[in-house]
Amino acid sequence: MIDVVVLFFLFGLAAGLLRSELKLPAALYDSLSVFLLLAIGLKGGEGLAKQALGPLLPQLGAVILLGVLQTLLAFAILRALGRLGRADAASMAAHYGSVSVATFAVGVNWLLTRNISFEPQMAIFLTIMEVPAIMVGIVLARGVGKQTDWRGLAHETFLGKGVTLLLGGMAIGWVAGPEGLAPIKSLFYDLFKGALALFLLEMGLIVSRQVGELRQRGVFMIAFGLLMPLLSALLGLGCGVLLGLSVGGVTLLAILAASASYIAVPAAMRLAVPEANPTLSLAAVLGVTFPFNILAGIPFYYWLALQLVGAPP
Repeated sequence: MIDVVVLFFLFGLAAGLLRSELKLPAALYDSLSVFLLLAIGLKGGEGLAKQALGPLLPQLGAVILLGVLQTLLAFAILRALGRLGRADAASMAAHYGSVSVATFAVGVNWLLTRNISFEPQMAIFLTIMEVPAIMVGIVLARGVGKQTDWRGLAHETFLGKGVTLLLGGMAIGWVAGPEGLAPIKSLFYDLFKGALALFLLEMGLIVSRQVGELRQRGVFMIAFGLLMPLLSALLGLGCGVLLGLSVGGVTLLAILAASASYIAVPAAMRLAVPEANPTLSLAAVLGVTFPFNILAGIPFYYWLALQLVGAPP
């Protein structure tokens, strides 16, 4: 049975393709983004309050390497098979080496609905994996030189809205702990699924606008948008198993690896690699990869995790 939040996405997609007048206010979309990012951060921070941070350092190093490897692989494929220019290939590779908060939120909801537990540090992995792909993508596009605006880039990367909200939410959750968060749980926890449903309704409308661009770009962009997340998911599964994560944790790491950024990376690439065509990357990410992951990828990655780790106790 399809999750109800995914049905909202399909509704928005169908409405957009049929050229309906349906449109959510921009302010509501922004508010939902803030709500979801804070809620994910708070949940991660609450879990971290219950454990020591020292043992997490090797895991953080592993997921950083995972993000770097994904970016390099995507760049090599786009250059060799897609025959994209250096700037476009580097920009698109950065999108696929980074992560999607919306895909992660759907994955979290999918697991929680089925009472499948996962490690609280997954929210930290989400934040950490935003950064390496951006840095690698810039180096691939132009190298490191005197003209690189590292100050502006660092500000856009580390203090962008998404990263700031996630880190802030985790800090609040970690300091407050379960007891301190109790008064606001009814807002951020109980309403999470409803907010996610509205967010995915708007995402469906956005995805419908990328269909024309995909038609112009041909079969390769569609194939890349389907196969790259599968390759990345396999890398994420392997990394999760090596880190000793639970079946839920392995699944979420595969979901993170398979996802692609459409918020943080486009903003950073506009600043650092302005000659790259942003429409090319967003058409593949939003038109192919995002729908594939939330409709078919997430249950498939869980099935693969079960084969590798075994059923949860």
